[in-house]
Order: sequence, then C-alpha cells, then structure tokens
Amino acid sequence: MKKNIFYHAGCSVCKSAENEILQLIDKDSVEIVNLGDQPEKILPAKEAGLKSVPALVTSSGTILHINYGASIEDLIS
Repeated sequence: MKKNIFYHAGCSVCKSAENEILQLIDKDSVEIVNLGDQPEKILPAKEAGLKSVPALVTSSGTILHINYGASIEDLIS
C-alpha cells in the first residue's frame, strides 16, 4: 500500500499541523518529511506538485495544502 506523505519545513505552523495529522491518520500509513532536515526531497516534492508546506500528499496522489507556512520556492536554496 502506498503511504500518505506529510511534508513540512519544521516551523511552528508545520509542527502543529503534523500533530493534527498524526491524530487523524494512523501513523503507520503516513510518512513525515521535514524538508528543513531533508532538503534533497524539496525538488521531488515540487515536481510532484507541492506549492507550499505544510501539505499532505494522499496515497492516491491528491495534494492537500494545509494552512500556509512557506512556499516551496522559499525552501529552495
């Protein structure tokens, strides 16, 4: 089964959203990706359609942008 992927950048908005996601979705079915700690995953996330973080990419590929923490462009350095 393909996992859901929750992307964030480690800020307080993102960490709060991560806590909420983990209360809603079984933790074994979601991969948490902190783009601040894993910058090599930024470009693949952008290519997948991510516009901002925090965001949840569902197992079916739907992207749910949650709140607005940072633009994906702001994470590319």
